[in-house]
Amino acid sequence: MEKIIHIEGMSCGHCKAAVEKALGALTEVKEVNVSLEEKTATLELFEEVSDDTLTATVEGAGYVVNSIE
Repeated sequence: MEKIIHIEGMSCGHCKAAVEKALGALTEVKEVNVSLEEKTATLELFEEVSDDTLTATVEGAGYVVNSIE
């Protein structure tokens, strides 16, 4: 199962690491790959996680979610 989160506000390696750490802490998340160039976080999931939970997690790290697919 995979989800792609489109994120605004990431501009450096620290931003990438902050998003990876926040999303990686969710028990449903198996793997996180963040792309600064594409402004996305691609998640491999163990089980379904709500878009609201993902949005709150990213926003809690200080970034804005544009969309989730």
